[in-house]
Amino acid sequence: QVQLVESGGGLVQAGGALKLSCTGSGNIFSFNYMGWYRQGPGKRREFVARITERGVRFHRDSVKGRFTISSDNANNMVYLQMNNLKPEDSAIYYCNGRNSHSTFGDDGSWGQGTQVTVSA
Repeated sequence: QVQLVESGGGLVQAGGALKLSCTGSGNIFSFNYMGWYRQGPGKRREFVARITERGVRFHRDSVKGRFTISSDNANNMVYLQMNNLKPEDSAIYYCNGRNSHSTFGDDGSWGQGTQVTVSA
């Protein structure tokens, strides 16, 4: 299975922006869905956004208008542009590739995570 790796996390002030990147050891678009999940302190991991090879995108309600998932198929990359960050966005962000339609569960391949911390 394709191994995934994320990068781009960091520490920002509220209202700031970060862009996360995800790539893999093989063609990440061999998965039906490439997505981003996050896990904050003391919380369960939750879905953030996903995209298909053809560019069909879906974002959770709490990030719509602030976060945008995108892809660069030729360079085997998926991105998450995060604007107007809020303290509640602080979490470890994980890249995920899966074939199942559901956004739930631990299906597919996961990156190691990249830390995003937003200060008030």
